[in-house]
Amino acid sequence: MLRRIFNRLLGGDERRVDSRTIYIGHRSCPASEAFIPPPKFCDNRIVSSKYTIWNFLPKNLFEQFRRIANFYFLIIFLVQVIVDTPTSPVTSGLPLFFVIIVTAIKQGYEDWLRHKADNEVNKYPVKVLEDGKPVDKDSEKIKVGDVVEVKENETFPCDLILLQSSRDDNTCFVTTASLDGESNHKTHYTVPDTEKDLDSLSATIECEQPQPDLYKFVGRMHIYKSNQEPAVRSLGPENLLLKGATLKNTQKILGVAVYTGMETKMALNYQGKSQKRSVVEKSINAFLLVYLCILLSKALVCTTLKYVFQNKPGQDEPWYNEKTQREKDTNLYLKMFTDFLSFMVLFNFIIPVSMYVTVEMQKFLGSFFIGWDKDFYDPEIKEGALVNTSDLNEELGQVEYVFTDKTGTLTQNNMEFIECCIDGFQYKYHDSSSELDGFGVTYGPMSKLQQKAGWEREELFLRALCLCHTVQEEKGFIASSPDEIALVKGAMRYGFTFMGLESKTMKILNKNDVEMYELLHVLNFDPVRRRMSVIVRTRSGDTLLFCKGADSSIFPRVKLEEVERIRMHVERSATEGYRTLCVAYKCLSAEEYEHADKGLKEARLALQDREEKLTAVYNQVETGMSLIGATAVEDRLQEEAAETMEALQGAGIKVWVLTGDKMETAKSTCYACRLFQRNTELLELTVRTLEERGRRREDRLHELLLEYHKKTVQDSPLAKTSWSVGNQDYGFIVDGASLTMVLNSSSDSNTSHYKNLFLQICQNCTAVLCCRMAPLQKAQIVKLVKNSKGSPITLSIGDGANDVSMILEAHVGIGIKGKEGRQAVRNSDYAIPKLKHLKKLLLAHGHLYYVRIAHLVQYFFYKNLCFILPQFLYQFFCGYSQQPLYDAAYLTMYNICFTSMPILAYSLLEQHIGMEVLLCNATLYSDIAKNAMLRWPPFIYWTLLGVYHGLLFFFGVRLLFGNLALPDNGQVFGNWSYGTIVFTVLVFTVTLKLALDTRHWTWINHFVIWGSLAFYVLFSLFWGGIIWPFLSQQRLYFVFANMLSSVSTWLVMILLVLLSLLPEILLPVLRKPRGPHARQVQLKQTRTQTLYF
Repeated sequence: MLRRIFNRLLGGDERRVDSRTIYIGHRSCPASEAFIPPPKFCDNRIVSSKYTIWNFLPKNLFEQFRRIANFYFLIIFLVQVIVDTPTSPVTSGLPLFFVIIVTAIKQGYEDWLRHKADNEVNKYPVKVLEDGKPVDKDSEKIKVGDVVEVKENETFPCDLILLQSSRDDNTCFVTTASLDGESNHKTHYTVPDTEKDLDSLSATIECEQPQPDLYKFVGRMHIYKSNQEPAVRSLGPENLLLKGATLKNTQKILGVAVYTGMETKMALNYQGKSQKRSVVEKSINAFLLVYLCILLSKALVCTTLKYVFQNKPGQDEPWYNEKTQREKDTNLYLKMFTDFLSFMVLFNFIIPVSMYVTVEMQKFLGSFFIGWDKDFYDPEIKEGALVNTSDLNEELGQVEYVFTDKTGTLTQNNMEFIECCIDGFQYKYHDSSSELDGFGVTYGPMSKLQQKAGWEREELFLRALCLCHTVQEEKGFIASSPDEIALVKGAMRYGFTFMGLESKTMKILNKNDVEMYELLHVLNFDPVRRRMSVIVRTRSGDTLLFCKGADSSIFPRVKLEEVERIRMHVERSATEGYRTLCVAYKCLSAEEYEHADKGLKEARLALQDREEKLTAVYNQVETGMSLIGATAVEDRLQEEAAETMEALQGAGIKVWVLTGDKMETAKSTCYACRLFQRNTELLELTVRTLEERGRRREDRLHELLLEYHKKTVQDSPLAKTSWSVGNQDYGFIVDGASLTMVLNSSSDSNTSHYKNLFLQICQNCTAVLCCRMAPLQKAQIVKLVKNSKGSPITLSIGDGANDVSMILEAHVGIGIKGKEGRQAVRNSDYAIPKLKHLKKLLLAHGHLYYVRIAHLVQYFFYKNLCFILPQFLYQFFCGYSQQPLYDAAYLTMYNICFTSMPILAYSLLEQHIGMEVLLCNATLYSDIAKNAMLRWPPFIYWTLLGVYHGLLFFFGVRLLFGNLALPDNGQVFGNWSYGTIVFTVLVFTVTLKLALDTRHWTWINHFVIWGSLAFYVLFSLFWGGIIWPFLSQQRLYFVFANMLSSVSTWLVMILLVLLSLLPEILLPVLRKPRGPHARQVQLKQTRTQTLYF
């Protein structure tokens, strides 16, 4: 306690619980240093599994019974066990246990696979140094502080600090493809001044506690040597080797474990992904509530009518059914409650418990079709589509807004150096024998007589391109960003070749001369600063700072007159769709460098707020620079990007582009992608428009919002039409600074008002371009639209780490397997190789998934209503005695066996419209928009259809029983025959109804539909044809066989099935086609007319 107070008073408050101290090789520090007992760190076991052999049963059951339908059926089952109910507990218990067991097997199998994968990782052989010798161990036995040896092409078993490398320059190369998908090599550095003999190294590492950011690490190493002050060295991400990364082009390395097991950055990144729910699940819950009310109403009506009926003379205790003494002594209200529960049990099958397991199987099996689709296979990366979650398949058919990144998504992220500008003169490369003569001046200020910038300025610019980067030369150029490689290759065209970095020395080949520069510091790029710098020292002793970055980041840090010479070229290049970077330099005096060097070293040693302290030093040193020029790099459009965007807009989907690029570059990309047409009027809400007329920004913001709102909303006659093509007149452009003002106004009332105006303007524009966006702002935009009126379904698509926030925020997240890593893919719901695949994913797969599952849900409620309504009507004719109409076997098997497989096959294979037609006619997508097939009108239609069929089944068979002597031998049919005939008509009707709905027949459909009917007949004959010893009473003994012996029964069953299905046959004939099938019918008619004429 005293030590902590002492440290805090002296400013040494960084050694608190938010940091950890690690003893390298578990060797304690010298006696002169205070020994802090190390806490117990977790072991190196990776546990991705959910269950163990001991907790699987209780944990899995607890999770399953958290689902309302499962819990409801459990209560019903317990009521059947406790209370004397008319049906056996088996009737509700068996379907429930079937659902629970199937789900438990599925989850258990998935968890077994996770256990298997964990064991492969945990038992992976590694080498750990003990007493200076490598000892073989299992990966799970590594402890924090162990020194681990890793050889080339091996993966790192935990997070390590690099201590030694076999390379002469004390570096190693690493690929992090399994973490973020980047296959290019990254350079990592050993900690300076470590002993070559690690067995004699006495050092401690003080670093931050585990956190999931792959690109951040803060720490410092204290190196103790005899009779010397301990040396302190800063540790950063460049010293940290992450678990899962692979060692490349380096024979071996030695590193000390700092994070192990579930505390590694890889493990922390695979935890805590949010759960998304589809709109179909919400519809199911609403429908369940309605059917639960129907169930309660039925039970209440029957209970009330029972006691009304028993109040009639002679009905309470008829001579053939006298009450026992116990029944007479029972409290009336308790008896009424028991009867209510009994009726609930009798009618409980109206709630389709098996629907949940069918929906889960449909989603799980249906997701394979995306992975199997050969059109999604990309030969370049040799990969197809990937499904990370199958819970959102149907959501792909309901998308109303698409939010897309630009670089790497709309464009290829394949950079090519096009041109540059030096001192206001534009240079394009022309192939020539002499290098610098290869510059061709194509554009420049007319007031200047010279045709080029000075020779010295040209060489200075090319040196900046060769020095200001983090490229490594290792059998070709290696860099984390394709921009940097493009610039280095661009400099090569003009005779300046980067030869590599050796022992902090950068070499440049200038024609035939080799120039050498000592690399002193790298001021790393980050998305907030939007620039990076290097500080180098020449052979003559001069200290230079070279800086490159976005124009918005560089221009405020250079002289105003230099900006004017370059700005017009930057804007023109951006308008042509090129990515631009500005290049500046500064000559540092000895005092300036000494001050910067001291500040950088102190900031890098800080454990608390290191990023903020480094940024402060960066901003201080990167001022007063001289602007040299700018570069233009081309990033070509993705294949079929324009066609894809056009198809999405044709489907009624609003497309928004969210990018961090400049407005001019992004705007030209939108024109190239046909999001903006030449006749589109662009409405601009940017810093430039806000600063017009010299007014306060907030006043101007309010004025522009009102002006744009009047144009797009108030003056638009079709503004209120949801899917109107008349809205394709306006395009809206907003930048990050303006968006901040809209979302974070000075007063809360203004913020709400601005948000509403902004949102209405955006929703009435064809396309929206948001430029200069920070990653958090992208997520804010998505959230703003997602929570707007009507709760539209949103989809975000991107390929980089900066797109993760919006991918997680949207209802559906799509990752592109691009060149900016795989973080977007790992955090997405679906991943596709190219943007062009989004068209088929939504317009074909999404459309079909939604139609299939919507039909599945409606069909399940319909067939269960058909099933239970006759049971309810039967109570009016049996004195409300709770006598079941169907046998217990039929009650149990109806949803499990007789009617489950046909609808599952339908929901997997149905194509009511062919995929080619869906892709060619994007407008078909809008037919099912806004959950069209699961809204209340279709639900009411299916419910009324179920009521009609239920009434027809019951009263049709009752008319048949007007003459009880139906068999040829004159015997009388009983109540079980009555129920069996109703059940037979029911099974055949609901199955043939599905057959009529099927448009795309396969052998599987034929097999399950006709096979289900055949199985029902065979089961009924078998069940009633044998005396089963385990049954106390056999109600259906030879009932089914006797039923089939009556010609009248056959005639009535056929007639009732035909009458039930007649509306399904007549309605499509009599009415004009509407809904999702209509357009295909119209297309067929059009084709037929074309053939005839």
